[in-house]
Amino acid sequence: MTVRAIRGAIQVGEDDRDAILEGTSELVSAVMARNDLTTDDVISVLFTMTPDLTAEFPALAARKLGFHAVPLMCATEIPVPGAMPRVVRLMAHVETDRPRSEVQHVYLRGAAALRQDIAQ
Repeated sequence: MTVRAIRGAIQVGEDDRDAILEGTSELVSAVMARNDLTTDDVISVLFTMTPDLTAEFPALAARKLGFHAVPLMCATEIPVPGAMPRVVRLMAHVETDRPRSEVQHVYLRGAAALRQDIAQ
C-alpha cells in the first residue's frame, strides 16, 4: 500500500450548522466513493473552512459518517481578499494501491471553479 493525499472542497450556502454538516458529508462521501475507500483506508483528514464559516466543526460530519478511529483536525483558511466564500476543504491521507494519476480529487458545487482542471 502507498500513502496518497486526496484533496477536495465544497461551497456551502450559508454559515449554518446544518449547511456545514450536510456539505461536509456530501464532500467526504464523494471522496470515499470515487476513490473506492473505507474508513480503514483513511490515515487522517485535515479540514479547513474559510473564515466566514464558524457555525460548526466539519469533522463532526465525518464522525457521523463513521470516522470514529480516524484522526481529524479542523483549521481556518488564510483570509485572502477576494477568495471564494463559504468553502469547506479537506485533505485526506489514505492508504491505497491506486497510482497518483488515478486518485480522484473532488470539487463540488461552487468550489468546482477552484480547480476546473480536476473538478468533476
